[in-house]
Amino acid sequence: MQLPFPVRVECPPGACVCRREQLLSDPQADCRILRLTREEEKKLLERLERISSLQDLAHMQQRIQEQLGLSITIAPGSGEVRSMRGIQIELSDLPGLCRKTRQSIPAAIRKGLERNPEIAFALLDAHDLFGMPGA
Repeated sequence: MQLPFPVRVECPPGACVCRREQLLSDPQADCRILRLTREEEKKLLERLERISSLQDLAHMQQRIQEQLGLSITIAPGSGEVRSMRGIQIELSDLPGLCRKTRQSIPAAIRKGLERNPEIAFALLDAHDLFGMPGA
């Protein structure tokens, strides 16, 4: 299938489980994720590391969904949150999403949260973890 935009170079055989061929062989498939070239991925990761507020993070999630079709869910984990690792960051299972990208996006978000812990506190507060009992 010929796409009207530059696409990510495929990973070496056996190195990834992105199902890129499956995506390209389906004429009805949503191929927006293939717009995430290695150069664009670097820009995205740098931007995620520089998030400045919870609203900025939500805006980035929305833009990623709109432009790439990738849904990112960020929420406190089911247990006690003692560090940024306690915050769950899940990406939708999307054909065409490289294995390394699937790991680097949550890592970049965590780095942004570590640089600005007030964003993590706002995230916890938004999920009512700082709510007072009986209030």
